[in-house]
Amino acid sequence: VQLVESGGGLVQAGGSLRLSCAASGRIFGIRAMGWYRQAPGKQRELVATITSDGSKTYADSVKGRFTVSADNSKNAVAVYLQMNSLKSEDTAVYYCTLRDERGSVVRDFWGQGTQVTVSS
Repeated sequence: VQLVESGGGLVQAGGSLRLSCAASGRIFGIRAMGWYRQAPGKQRELVATITSDGSKTYADSVKGRFTVSADNSKNAVAVYLQMNSLKSEDTAVYYCTLRDERGSVVRDFWGQGTQVTVSS
């Protein structure tokens, strides 16, 4: 399974960006998809996830500003992150992730990351 992110870039504080992540390959059953981020010198942290039943989880720092959504159809598997009211502390490399499950077999996949830089 391959995940390819797009949509990162440089934006001024208060601006918006929309990240996309397209999945390809043999997927058995998506349990969840989502986004993590890693700022320089910091650990990777959860930003937002969405499960197969549509349940969403957000980091406290992005609640009310970011929205995660997913497209899980026969022809396309993708996850999106709409980021509004961006702050300098949102600057990080953003990684999409997919958890695939079939029976007792669980596989986690990661994208290569996309840089988001918010200038103050």
